[in-house]
Amino acid sequence: MRIFDPHIHMTSRTTDDYQAMYDAGVRALVEPSFWLGQPRTSPASFFDYFDALLGWEPFRASQYGIAHHCTLALNPKEANDPRCTPVLDALPRYLVKDSVVAVGEIGYDSMTPAEDHALAAQLQLAADHGLPALVHTPHRDKLAGLHRTIDVIRESHLPPEHVLLDHLNETTVKAATDSGCWAGFSIYPDTKMDEDRMVTILRNHGTEKILVNSAADWGKSDPLKTRKVADAMLKAGFTEDDVDKVLWRNPVAFYGQSGRLQLDTPAPDTLHEGNSILRGGE
Repeated sequence: MRIFDPHIHMTSRTTDDYQAMYDAGVRALVEPSFWLGQPRTSPASFFDYFDALLGWEPFRASQYGIAHHCTLALNPKEANDPRCTPVLDALPRYLVKDSVVAVGEIGYDSMTPAEDHALAAQLQLAADHGLPALVHTPHRDKLAGLHRTIDVIRESHLPPEHVLLDHLNETTVKAATDSGCWAGFSIYPDTKMDEDRMVTILRNHGTEKILVNSAADWGKSDPLKTRKVADAMLKAGFTEDDVDKVLWRNPVAFYGQSGRLQLDTPAPDTLHEGNSILRGGE
């Protein structure tokens, strides 16, 4: 079984997680830039973070045979902080990097005018750079936030087939799929979606343009949730081809629109800028 986790925050995870993911079948992933839990206070902290997603984290992933890609953006929550908004002006120099396969996470947190501006501006950046967009749907007022998101997408120059609407659930899946966008579902231990609910959605809505991710981060989350969905699908009667479509071919098709996916992991380097993942003596 091969698995592509299309949304996971590996900066927050350990090397043990990389090993467990590889053992479970994960061979590729996309790490979206996002809020770190504690507010950033300047654009420079974003730039250091972006550089880590472009350098150190792909190096860590390569040590475990996993291809690492990223999406970069000013996230919705910090779009409300005027100290952070200059990131929008700096993004173009990052969006040309080879391992950046989308603009994201963008979207809504509290549905403010500042978030309206950041979403529209970054959809335009995606269109300008020929990249798809990964859109975070809000955790509060999710259906209203989704409708507002779709309205902004329709007003943009980015085609809906280049947009992935993420963190969906039973209340938002129909509107999302009707919009022509791709549909993403985050599987969490206690919140968002679980494996059984995901299987029900796949039964009711099919496997076309649907992606499943763990969205594992620094909170209570599980980087093996993609494999657990695969196992639940097989137990429920889905075929191995269905599983491969949802957990590999669909994310490859979506992010492949960037023209930048590199799924053959090269032999890993021993060091990255003089550093390794090893500690202590040999």
